[in-house]
Amino acid sequence: MPASLNLPGSYLLSPAAFDDDVSSLRSLSEQDSDSEDDELVRGSRSTLELAKHDRTVLEEEEEREKLLTKSSPADGLRRIFSPNGGNIMIGRRERRKRRKERRAAQRRARKKPYVEDDLMYEMKESDNGDASTRSSTPSELDSRVLDESQSKGIPTGRMIPTLFGLALFLSILFLIILLGAYKASSTYRIVHQQRLLKSNGTALFPPTTILISLDGFRADFLNRGLTPTLNSFIAQGVSPAYLLPSFPSVTFPNHFTLVTGLYPESHGIVGNSFWDPSFNEEFVVTPSVVKQSKWWNAEPLWVTAEKQGIRTAIHMWPGSEANISGVPPTFVDKYNGTEALPRKVDRVLEFLDLPGEENKSESKRPQFIAAYVPNIDSDGHKYGPNSTEIRNTISEVDGMLANLFKGLQERNLTGIVNIIIVSDHGMATTSSHRLVQLEDLVDLYFVEHIDGWPLRGLRPKQPEHLSILQTQLVEGAQNFSDAIEIYSRQTMPERYHFSNNERIAPLWVIPKTGWAVVEKSDFDAKEGLKEGKTYHPRGIHGYDHEHPLMRAIFVARGPAFPHEPNSRLNTFQNTEVYNILCDSLGVVPRPNNGTLRLPLRPIGLHSEHDASSLDSPEDPPGTPVTISETSTTTPPPQVESSSKADKADSWPSRWINKLIGVLESFDKWLGNLFN
Repeated sequence: MPASLNLPGSYLLSPAAFDDDVSSLRSLSEQDSDSEDDELVRGSRSTLELAKHDRTVLEEEEEREKLLTKSSPADGLRRIFSPNGGNIMIGRRERRKRRKERRAAQRRARKKPYVEDDLMYEMKESDNGDASTRSSTPSELDSRVLDESQSKGIPTGRMIPTLFGLALFLSILFLIILLGAYKASSTYRIVHQQRLLKSNGTALFPPTTILISLDGFRADFLNRGLTPTLNSFIAQGVSPAYLLPSFPSVTFPNHFTLVTGLYPESHGIVGNSFWDPSFNEEFVVTPSVVKQSKWWNAEPLWVTAEKQGIRTAIHMWPGSEANISGVPPTFVDKYNGTEALPRKVDRVLEFLDLPGEENKSESKRPQFIAAYVPNIDSDGHKYGPNSTEIRNTISEVDGMLANLFKGLQERNLTGIVNIIIVSDHGMATTSSHRLVQLEDLVDLYFVEHIDGWPLRGLRPKQPEHLSILQTQLVEGAQNFSDAIEIYSRQTMPERYHFSNNERIAPLWVIPKTGWAVVEKSDFDAKEGLKEGKTYHPRGIHGYDHEHPLMRAIFVARGPAFPHEPNSRLNTFQNTEVYNILCDSLGVVPRPNNGTLRLPLRPIGLHSEHDASSLDSPEDPPGTPVTISETSTTTPPPQVESSSKADKADSWPSRWINKLIGVLESFDKWLGNLFN
C-alpha cells in the first residue's frame, strides 16, 4: 500500500477523495459553535458580541435552509413519500435541535456575567457619556429582549391574543352594565311596555292592573253564601286560602303595607293613631292630618310607578291624598265615606275608558288603578261581624264586583287587565263582658300619651315613670291573664315586627281577640255591666295578625297570572302583595320585606280532595266572661301554637318555592337582558 494511503486526507473512503470542498459540508454553525465554546472558555468575547454573532449565525442558517429546500411542490411530495426522505428531514431537525440546545447552554452560562458585569459596565460607560456604549442598537435590544423573555418562559407569541381577549371581555362587561342601566331607566320600560300592548279590538292596553281593597272583609265571609261573584272569581283565578295581615291588624298600617311591601315598623304608619316624639305631634285619622306628607316615610307604589313613567289612578286609598315625595298620582280621589258602591264601579271604568296608547296625543289612561271600599269595615264596627246588617253589606259589595266584572267584559278587557282583590284584616265581635279597664292596670297620672286602639301603647310623662308603669302593668295583668298580654318594645314578639321605630310606644297592653281595653272616660266597664249597656263598637280588629278572625283575602286573575283556574297558593303575609303588583305592571320595586315574585307557584287546586278547606272560626272565641269571672274562666284557645304547627308543616315547601322563585326571577332577568 502506498505510503500516501496512510494519510487521513488521502484515504479512499475519506470525503476529501470525492470532493475538494468537502470541508464546507461541515456547517458553519458547528464550526462557529466550536470556536464559540473555545472563546467562551477564554472569555475573549463580550456578551453583546456573542449575542450579535448568534443572531447572524441564525439568519445565515435560515437562509441556507431556504436555498437547500427550495424546490417544486413535486419535490416536496417525493421527499415525504420516498424511503430516505424522512431520514433526511429527521437528520436536519436533530442537527437544528442540538444547535439550539448548545446556544441555550451558552446563554445560561453567560447570563450571570451579562447581568452583573456587562450591564453594570455599560451603565458605567453610559454615565461617562460614551456615545458608543450609551445605547444599544435596535437589533441588539431585540435580541436581548427575546433572550430574556425566553429565559423567563414568557410566550411572546401569545401575548397579543391574551390582551385582545381581555379587552373583548371588558368591552362585553361594559356593554352588559350599560344595557342593565338602560333597562332600569324609564325610557326602556316605556319601550318595553309598547311591545306588551294588548288590544281589546278598539284600544291598546299596556300592562294594566286594578287593585280593589275590601276593608274588613274577613276570609271566612266567603263561606256564608253571600258572595257568588267573589267565589266565582276565586274559581277562575289564583289565591291562597287566606291572606295574613301585618301587626297591628288595623286599616292604615295595613293599607300602606300593601303598597310598600314594608312592615308598619319600617314604613312608619304604626297605627291608626300614634305619637311621634320627633314631631311632638299625634297622628290621627282626620283629613287635615293624613294629607301631611311628613307622616309617610316610605315610597308607595303609585309614586314609584309615576317616577318610572307609568300613570296611576288612586281612589280613596289611605295615604294617597298626601303629596308623598312630591310625586302625586295622575288621578287621585279624596276619601268619601258616603260614596255609593255603584259610583265606585263607574269611576274605575271611567279610568279605563280614557284614551291610551292608540292615541298618543291624548293618552291619559292609567295603568295602575287602586280603589278602596270601606263599607264592610264601617258596618262591621257599627253592627258587628255577625249582624244582619253586615250580611247585607257583604252582598252589596259582592254585587259591586259583579258590575265591575260586567263592565270589563263589555269592554273585552277580561283577559287584558289584571284584577287583584284584597282585604286588610278581619274582625271580631265585642262584648260588655270582655272589657278591661285601663285604670285598673296603671295609674294614668304617669301616662303622657295613649297610642293605638284596641291595643294600648303607653308613653310615660317622665323617663323615671317608665319603670313605675311597667311594674304596675305586670302586677295588674295578673288579674286579667286570660284577657291581655303585656309587652315592652324590647320584649315584643319577633313575629309582630313591631319594635324598631320610635313611633312605637315603650309599653303595650295587647288584648286577646274579642277583648277590648277601655278608659273610664269612654266606657265604664263595671257601670256598663250593672246597667246592661252595650259596648260600642260592636266589632273590633287590631289583634294578633295570625288569629283566624283577623285573616284577610287575596285573589288575582289576568295575563300576569297564567295559572290553571282555581289555583291554590301557600298562605302568605300581605307584605308580599307589593312585589306582585310591581311585577304585574313592569315596575321595578323599591326595597321591601316581601320575597314573592311573579310568576307565582300554585301548590294545587282549591277543589282537590286533600286541599284544606277554609274554616269558620268561632266568633268570639271561647265562652263570654265578665270582669269578676276572669280568674276562673277557661282562657280562649291560643292561636300561637296552632300557627307554629302550621308553619312547621309548610316551611320546607315555602322555602323551596322561594328559592325556585328567586332562581326563576334571575333566569327571567338574564333572559330579558339579552333580548
